[in-house]
Amino acid sequence: MDDQIDISELAGLAEAYDLECKAAQGRDGRGEVPEDFWKSYSAMANADGGIILLGVQEKPRGEFTALGVADVERLRKAIWDNLHNRKQISINLLAEQAIQPIKVDGKTVLRVEVPRAGRQVKPVHLGSNPLGGTYLRRYEGDYPADDETVRRMLAERVEDSRDERILKGFDFNDLDMDTVSAYRNRFSAVKPGHVWADLPVPEFLERIGAVGKNREEGYSGIRLAGLLMFGRAEVIRDALPHYMVDYQERPEAKAEKRWVDRLVPDGSWSGNIYDFFRKVYQKLTADLKIQFQLKDGQRIEDTPVHEALREALVNTLIHADFSGRASVLVVKRPDMFGFRNPGLMRISPEMAIQGGNSDCRNRRLQTMFQLVGYGDHAGSGIPKIYSNWANRHWRRPVLYEVREPEQTLMELRMTSLVPEETIAELEGHLGEHFHLLSDTERMALIVASTEGVVSHARLLEVCTDHPADVSKMLARLARDGLLLPDGTGRGMVYFLPWQKAREDALFDLRVEIAQAVKSAGKPPESMPIPPELTGIPPGLGVKPPELMPQYVDWEDLPPELQDSLMEIATPARENKHLPREEMRQVVLKLCLGRYLGRRVLAHLLNRDSDDFRKRILNPLIQEKLLTPAFASSSNPKQAYVATNIRR
Repeated sequence: MDDQIDISELAGLAEAYDLECKAAQGRDGRGEVPEDFWKSYSAMANADGGIILLGVQEKPRGEFTALGVADVERLRKAIWDNLHNRKQISINLLAEQAIQPIKVDGKTVLRVEVPRAGRQVKPVHLGSNPLGGTYLRRYEGDYPADDETVRRMLAERVEDSRDERILKGFDFNDLDMDTVSAYRNRFSAVKPGHVWADLPVPEFLERIGAVGKNREEGYSGIRLAGLLMFGRAEVIRDALPHYMVDYQERPEAKAEKRWVDRLVPDGSWSGNIYDFFRKVYQKLTADLKIQFQLKDGQRIEDTPVHEALREALVNTLIHADFSGRASVLVVKRPDMFGFRNPGLMRISPEMAIQGGNSDCRNRRLQTMFQLVGYGDHAGSGIPKIYSNWANRHWRRPVLYEVREPEQTLMELRMTSLVPEETIAELEGHLGEHFHLLSDTERMALIVASTEGVVSHARLLEVCTDHPADVSKMLARLARDGLLLPDGTGRGMVYFLPWQKAREDALFDLRVEIAQAVKSAGKPPESMPIPPELTGIPPGLGVKPPELMPQYVDWEDLPPELQDSLMEIATPARENKHLPREEMRQVVLKLCLGRYLGRRVLAHLLNRDSDDFRKRILNPLIQEKLLTPAFASSSNPKQAYVATNIRR
């Protein structure tokens, strides 16, 4: 970042970094550290880091005014003094060069660059108590972390391996012995003649790390890793109530929830991690259209694409935080593969892609997979995925984090970064002007066309330009009408004028979440969690949202369900003046155990959709009797499920 910048560049800077601006004028006008400075310091450190500018005002959002600081050294000293005061903040993360004066529009401003904290020092908190003193960065705002999140940070801090714990009250009867046999067969095939291969089952499980001993308290038992790898799903949930693994094969290149094949722990199979891996890997690779190769007259079945998918699947499982609220989710589409695991990465995505660094969350699971030939050496798995995908000249994989609820996602697309049809489309709209643009400008338009939207962060993944130059370039394309901007700061995305901003990326919920926050003006913690972000395991007679069907249009419903719903809706269809309370009960019965879209409800009840939404749906949502699928009320796929029915 330059020591002198123009005020007009701050909007672009906010796209490249998490940026917080504070007036910091103080009562005497000479400068003072604002009280909320430390909340921003905590929040940024607990997220991806960021930049705080003291002496700049941002009102309204996205419009900056340089005020300057009269006594910048006094401000700087006050920050340094408090950084070493544990009653103020739990740790000092800043080096001397991180707090420097810069010129903005000719006025002296203090820049504070906050790094992302390592897990060993999180949570970074105000005062001496992390509960109540920890803040999180959510869409350019600082919000107190709930106790569950703080405790998860503390666990990450003290437990190098989250699956090491030896469980009390669990025994071999809780394991699925068919899974154990399948693992041993694979072990013998990979390591023929190994001395462990013929050991009795208890000894074999101890050698591979599934069983261990707590030497401090003097008891032995199944490790959490062993239960995850070989246990039965219903028993795993006794130890990890949110445990959920989910595979979906979707028929179209759209972010829709329709699927043609699905695998979840439904009682028909063990539901454990090893069986999930075996079954899902076969499904992922069953119909890969990869030309086979011959070596010494033998067909090579294991291509770089197979290897990349195997690495991605293993990575998803060994890095998952199974105590988190999101589920493990693997999706196969005609155009891409998607992988999601609960929990943020322990190192930054940039470091993971670069390789050479690893901080595996479940090291026992990692070892057990490696013993049977799955999973690469520490720190090399993700670079191998990227290089294998690049060898096919497919679009660069996308690895990113979502913080509410905490999850890590990877998208592997099987399409060229520069498809011929995309070039033809852009030439058709822009003519010769398209070829007069710079290489990076053309790439921005290509990404916007192929992925629906383009952002500053995504463009940096596919070009080598400096972040500041990318910011200026995107602003220029928007000014010239070649891209339409939406959002602010790091939530800013751009799309082509002839396209609507769309989320046809499998997991890319960043656009929708940012738009929902912008329209609602609330922190995401206060919003309903959309079903694709939840991972609550099946309870007693209650299915989690991910297992509930969703019907946006009447044509989506199976004929037998159409007949059943029509019967429930008969009182409303036949009586235009049905009392309001009776109408509410009909709606709740229709939405019990399934998401129904507005158009479906309007068709069933024979009611005007807008009036029906205002008089019936909105009050039911406010009373928490209906839960919407999406936080944004304007989402065209909006649907509703009953959360409670009055008797």
